[in-house]
Amino acid sequence: MLTDLFSPSVQHSLDLAGIFVFAISGALLAVRKNFDVFGMAVLAEVTALGGGLFRDLIIGAVPPAAFTDLGYFLMPLVATLIVFFLHPEVERITRAVGVFDAAGLGLFCVSGTVKAYDRGLGLTFAATLGLATAVGGGVLRDILAHEVPSLLRWDRDLYAVPAMVGAAIAALMIRYHVLDGPTTAVPVVTAFVLRLLAMHYHWRAPRAWHRRSAAAEEL
Repeated sequence: MLTDLFSPSVQHSLDLAGIFVFAISGALLAVRKNFDVFGMAVLAEVTALGGGLFRDLIIGAVPPAAFTDLGYFLMPLVATLIVFFLHPEVERITRAVGVFDAAGLGLFCVSGTVKAYDRGLGLTFAATLGLATAVGGGVLRDILAHEVPSLLRWDRDLYAVPAMVGAAIAALMIRYHVLDGPTTAVPVVTAFVLRLLAMHYHWRAPRAWHRRSAAAEEL
């Protein structure tokens, strides 16, 4: 099976690393919204686990990994405690957090694609669930925080597109039977680098062609 690309211990460590950085972003948003510690924990858990939970429910992998592995549940709580006590310091390294978040994006879009394919989905739908795995938690986070999800806003750097590209490359590599442990780095790194470039150059998706709305922009 493709999910055996890495040893269980390596895969588990990669999952926990991605969960941690996603949880940090959720907890930081909760601080900016002036949420209490419970609200911080909720946003951290939702951001870190929401995408994977959605994927597992769709493909019938029940109970979802988020409810069978204690480490998956505890890691967002660790991130919450760090942000709770050290949020000024964490805010100062937001750039570094963004880099790790980009790494998590690359890892999750590929692992989600692989897991969905192994559960019998076609390549197109597997890649779609790979995208959902990577960005789903962030969408839920923004909705709970009463914000328009970042990936829907024209004034935010590209986020879903790098994950989409990474998932599509993973699907193509599965199609041509070239995806294995070492080559998994290709889609992961591609999504990671695209996200970093989007952050650095502020790449954004185009809006409607010949848009002439006189309405005030909603930022």
